[in-house]
Amino acid sequence: MRLNPPTLLIFLISLIFALVAMVTKLGYIPVPRYLPHQEYWLAITAYMILVVGVLFCGL
Repeated sequence: MRLNPPTLLIFLISLIFALVAMVTKLGYIPVPRYLPHQEYWLAITAYMILVVGVLFCGL
């Protein structure tokens, strides 16, 4: 299996999702809750975006 580094755009999108998950969990900024366990789903989404960027070339 060949892995590729993610592009800067994919990395930044993943980073934004991870930061929003952390801010939501720690409560620094009041973020409206749309889902139960919103922090968990945001962190998983950030990780999945990063995984897709690593697995597929050119994203």
